[in-house]
Amino acid sequence: MNYCSDCGAPVETLIPAGDHLPRYVCTRCQTIHYQNPKLVVGCVPEYEGQLLICRRAIEPRRGYWTVPAGFMENGETLQQAAARESQEEALADVEIGSLLTVVHVLHAHQVHVFFRARLRSTEVGAGPESLEVKLIRPAEIPWSELAFPSTEFTLRRYLEDLARNEEGHHFAELERRLPT
Repeated sequence: MNYCSDCGAPVETLIPAGDHLPRYVCTRCQTIHYQNPKLVVGCVPEYEGQLLICRRAIEPRRGYWTVPAGFMENGETLQQAAARESQEEALADVEIGSLLTVVHVLHAHQVHVFFRARLRSTEVGAGPESLEVKLIRPAEIPWSELAFPSTEFTLRRYLEDLARNEEGHHFAELERRLPT
């Protein structure tokens, strides 16, 4: 950040009084510009034992598989964001269920939150951010072609819970970066 979004003056990096971390502070109006993690929200849509996955049409990781997920928007709840992303990426109508995973992706300054979901209909299709979408059985998950470690973590916890007939909440910190 070079300039204040409030008044346009240059900003400098310093630790404001009463704080303990460096922040961007406006040299003129003294506005403190906090930079906080972004929320990525998604779900694992299921229909009669099959899971909905999407092949990404955008970077990062174009061509790799994931579950519907994306950045949360202002003015929506976590559940609304997960449902919206399912509609946008897979033209899917989902009923959002219980919390599944919270994955802290520290190197990317993101928190990924995934829910269980029920697909209301098999009428799905590729939205503008997907090359293709499909329903698969758990044995068909393309593990080596998954886009992100948080997707793999989430799908593995989903399957473990399914095998135990439980709905646990799972948390992780991921430092691992993807190969380029």
